[in-house]
Amino acid sequence: MSGQPAGLHTLGVGTDGPRIAFLHGLFGQGRNWTQVAKALAGPAGTEARALLLDLPDHGRSPWSAEFSYRAYADAVAATLEATAPGEQWVVVGHSLGGKVSMVLTLTHPELVASLVVVDIAPKGYGSLDRFTGYIDEMRALPLGELTSRADAEARFRETDPGVKAFLLQNLRRSGTEWSWQANLDLVRADAERGPGSLIAGFPDLHGASWDGPVVWLAGAESEYVRDDDVPAMRALFPRTRLVRVRRAAHWVHTDAPEVVVETLRRVLRAVDQGPAA
Repeated sequence: MSGQPAGLHTLGVGTDGPRIAFLHGLFGQGRNWTQVAKALAGPAGTEARALLLDLPDHGRSPWSAEFSYRAYADAVAATLEATAPGEQWVVVGHSLGGKVSMVLTLTHPELVASLVVVDIAPKGYGSLDRFTGYIDEMRALPLGELTSRADAEARFRETDPGVKAFLLQNLRRSGTEWSWQANLDLVRADAERGPGSLIAGFPDLHGASWDGPVVWLAGAESEYVRDDDVPAMRALFPRTRLVRVRRAAHWVHTDAPEVVVETLRRVLRAVDQGPAA
């Protein structure tokens, strides 16, 4: 099933079981989590009900005038509430989506049964410098001249095949017109803030904390989560359990899908059994 409750585009996987929502990273889309969601739902689709969301300014969801983690979290909250009124969710967020999932949990705790944060910390990362090259490559693609997706792939300057495929998933064709689904102008404007980038930062939530269960999955070969980030995470989420995944970099769910799926199965079982388990 698919739809746009509360304005955000979603894709549903599974028909029964505990509910789990997936939030993607910058320039990603909900469908990046499809294989993990299908594995969790099981062959009959009855072991979990997954909702894969396109965050604002991404995929098929509406664009924003300005970036705000709180606004993103509010949009996700409205979507979850509209999808299953009064129910709670296991919320999984990677990178940008991980920060959104943390803010969602702290500002809409009634919606969250358990939180899984994938390879991101509740801190500022300085700037979006690491992404400006990608943004410039995407903006430089001459959309009005493209004749096919193969033509777009040939013209796109990115040399890493995996990065190229990931970024080009944002390219959409409607008739003879090509466009980017990601809001490149918004991300570029935020990148121009330098160390004041809101996307690279993390909002001040004025001492909020949440005492529910949290699994923090970090790639052992990634530098996004350091040992000195643990106190900040536990200040917000005292029941955090940090798991470093071997042979995984920032894209933990791509590098080690079996580990991620098994971890999420355990989280879902704990939620399904309830607090007395």
